[in-house]
Amino acid sequence: MEEKTIVCISCYYKGYDFMDEMKKLGNKIILVTSENLKEKNWPWHAIDEVFYMPELKPSVWNLDHLIQGFSHLMQTRKVNAVVALDDYDVEKAALIRETFRIPGMGQTTHRYFRDKLAMRQKAKDSGINVPEFTAVFNNDEVNQFIENIPAPWVLKPRSEASASGIKKLATKEQLWEALDALGEERHLFLLESFKPGDVYHVDSLTFNKEIVFTSASKYLAPPMQVSHEGGVFRSKTLGRYSDEFKSLEQVNAKVLSSFGLLNGATHTEFIRSKEDGKWYFLETSSRVGGAHIPDLVEASSNINIWREWAKIEDALLRGKNYEVAKPTGYYSGLIVALIKDKEPDYNEFECDEVVKFLPIDYHVGIVYKSNDSTVVQERLDSAAEKIQADMLNILPPKGKPTS
Repeated sequence: MEEKTIVCISCYYKGYDFMDEMKKLGNKIILVTSENLKEKNWPWHAIDEVFYMPELKPSVWNLDHLIQGFSHLMQTRKVNAVVALDDYDVEKAALIRETFRIPGMGQTTHRYFRDKLAMRQKAKDSGINVPEFTAVFNNDEVNQFIENIPAPWVLKPRSEASASGIKKLATKEQLWEALDALGEERHLFLLESFKPGDVYHVDSLTFNKEIVFTSASKYLAPPMQVSHEGGVFRSKTLGRYSDEFKSLEQVNAKVLSSFGLLNGATHTEFIRSKEDGKWYFLETSSRVGGAHIPDLVEASSNINIWREWAKIEDALLRGKNYEVAKPTGYYSGLIVALIKDKEPDYNEFECDEVVKFLPIDYHVGIVYKSNDSTVVQERLDSAAEKIQADMLNILPPKGKPTS
């Protein structure tokens, strides 16, 4: 079997299972990662070579230097595929593929999976519901938007690589103060209507344009709320035959088809508006979900999406077919929270439904599974109460965006 060379790009410590599986399938793995991650527990047994990039700021590399370094690498190695392991690396991988004519997602398609303004416009043009939004390039357009769309509004980075995060704004004065504070970075943001509702995530695998696996879950505490107010992050899978699952499966397929996704793993978020009950597209990404969502998905389905993604990439390189195993039908729940101690005492959380305790410094992390959705909900509620009462550490929210 011919050995293929896969370059994995990651400015975060992740993708252990992906690289391990790729190596098992008979491939050569080259890792390009940030210099400050040298000491992490990468799957060194699976990595043939590693190259380090200095960070200009968190997750940001000098792209000219990346291309120059890759040019030297290509002189003595034939690279068959370039894989971005994190959302922040999708742009880097697309640039490399375009520059060196390596197959895979290029820069045009990548924008639909990275740039929130591009993905909203594409979704709207494709007949998919999105919260009302506008670019913030032009003052008149911004004023017209806020006159027509009632507050509150959300000012958010078009890509999470921006230095400042999401801001919820209640008045015109707050909005213009925030826009002025952004200075030269203003064009990197967009403005949209804030829609109260329940937030869901859909995690999928696609092979040759066909979605071969779908998992749908509901956030019990939306990520935006946790990041702004502190608290406990929780998510719970939906039953595969529920109306919610079927609706999400359908709208997710429309998003991925419209955006031109051919292959790989995706993590897509939707909100169900409390006002009108409709599903609205929030954002998508061409990678495995973060925040230990793969552990949640595997507990319910027995599908490890990191490893299946590796099998998809391997099948594409070798011109083989790919089939995913039939998923199991458990319910699973995930809870993660920042705590005061480096290592939590998990003794009081022990129960039959625990699949694993997640080893994250200064965090408590638990994955549950059961045949009964109600039991999973009870375990998540009980754990949240214990964490809130005795363990939680809430960091102050970040201040105003600065230029």
